[in-house]
Amino acid sequence: MQLDLRPIGYVIGILLTLLGIAMLVPMFVDFLEGRGFVGVFAESALITVLTGSFLAIACSNGKADGLDIQKTILLTTSVWIALPLFGSIPFIIGSTQLSFVDALFEAVSGVTTTGSTVLSGLQDLPKGILLWRGILQWLGGIGIIVVAMVFLPELRVGGMQIFRAEAFDTMGKILPRATTISLQIFVIYLGITVMCALSYVAVGLTAFDAIVHAFTTVSTGGFSNYDSSFGHFSGAVEYVAIIFMIMAALPFVRYVQLVNGNSRAIISDTQIKTFLITTLLVAIFVFFVLNNLFPGDWESALRKSLFNITSIISGTGYSSDNYMAWGGMLVSVIFFIGLIGGCAGSTTCSVKVFRYQLVVSAILLQLRKIRYPHRVLVLKYDGRPVAEDVLHSVMTFFVVFFLSLGVLAILLSMTGLDLITSVSGAVTALGNIGPGLGDKIGPSSNFMGLNDAAKWLLIIGMLVGRLELMAVYILVTRKFWRNYLKFTLCPSN
Repeated sequence: MQLDLRPIGYVIGILLTLLGIAMLVPMFVDFLEGRGFVGVFAESALITVLTGSFLAIACSNGKADGLDIQKTILLTTSVWIALPLFGSIPFIIGSTQLSFVDALFEAVSGVTTTGSTVLSGLQDLPKGILLWRGILQWLGGIGIIVVAMVFLPELRVGGMQIFRAEAFDTMGKILPRATTISLQIFVIYLGITVMCALSYVAVGLTAFDAIVHAFTTVSTGGFSNYDSSFGHFSGAVEYVAIIFMIMAALPFVRYVQLVNGNSRAIISDTQIKTFLITTLLVAIFVFFVLNNLFPGDWESALRKSLFNITSIISGTGYSSDNYMAWGGMLVSVIFFIGLIGGCAGSTTCSVKVFRYQLVVSAILLQLRKIRYPHRVLVLKYDGRPVAEDVLHSVMTFFVVFFLSLGVLAILLSMTGLDLITSVSGAVTALGNIGPGLGDKIGPSSNFMGLNDAAKWLLIIGMLVGRLELMAVYILVTRKFWRNYLKFTLCPSN
């Protein structure tokens, strides 16, 4: 049996071509800035477009074969590897002059919307590079929404199949339906981004800062144009960011339903309610502690608590203050809320709210079964019965996620990192959160000081975490490949 890679190669080729075309935008910005860096993105665009075009042409005769489950799994992982590889080229040949591992780290962090960075002196970099970082995160944000709503339910990854009906029942029609769904999502995603940029301009940001931060806010990516992140700004801009980080953390399928006339879907969604209530309660708790620690300015304490808690729980990764100075208790709170994440089908990361809801509901159901052993009890989510395979998938995800977290932390410690850096680095990578804890990778520093081995481990962690673990891990199993005796990229026949 042959594994025909032509459909996969064709899709990757098309996406690389589009990525190369996107590089023309920062090239134009560099031209307007006049610092002599136009050739960086011109060269990068040429390499990327030619590679993508040649790959798409070479594999075009196999595109009609379509994608089965195995090919879809391979495609989802391959895309998230190919795009950062070519997206890293401007960081290598541009003013940053990064090594390959550092450039790839920055690109992977961008595309996976993690927000960890190896760059410093951001405010002095060419605007083209800063815009490119924002574009990478924006493209990664729209990409993961499509993957989460279309592909992951098909792959039965981490309980995502519970959203299959809400993703318009795509079973057996992956590519045709993906096109329709993706178009609707793109329009909504673009609309929210424009609204965010205009709101930033309205509160005093320059047009350039507003556009870049709109890209990284709506994608919940967290890249900023300044080393101090949102500490560079103050006041109303933080409230604007809070609103749009929350909007980006909600399921985009609800926005699709909203624009199609179903306004009750977004109001009645239990996942949305749980996310908003959790964020608000944690922010209120942090506010009271901060107001007690630093009395005298309650508005500042409220703003800092709302902003930083929303940023961490949504996985955006912005920081407006060095929360490492808030004391051990609040640092612990920040560490654990990063493991919650936003809603499924959004740009957010980490475990996701619905999985915690299902686990808690399963525990409560089991307790009721102990109390009433002869009663027939059915586990429900959002008013619908939950299939056994969904619950098993969620339980498996939890086990694999925290096992992966432990293994990654141990491997990072073996590279010479201290305990706090290793554990928080593992969390920020697998959860795609952004900054870690401690002096090395905390909110007041970056990841440049880590050794190359640690960076490679974090790169893998970011990719695995972004694709919900199982879609990547299955590629290293023998059963996935055993039916394919030969591999064909472009067969002669």
